[in-house]
Amino acid sequence: MAKPNYSFEKRQRDLAKKAKKEEKRLRKAGAPANPENPQPAAAPPVAEVKTVP
Repeated sequence: MAKPNYSFEKRQRDLAKKAKKEEKRLRKAGAPANPENPQPAAAPPVAEVKTVP
C-alpha cells in the first residue's frame, strides 16, 4: 500500500484557501464604495389576482 503524501495534500489545501481568499478580496474590491446607499434591487412585478364574485 502506498504511503500518503501529506505535504502534497497540505499544499493543495493552502492553494485552494489562497485562491478563495483572493476571489473574496476581488469581490470586495468591486463592491460599491458607499454601502449606506446601495442601489435598490428591482423587485419582480407582482401580478394582481382578481377574484370573481
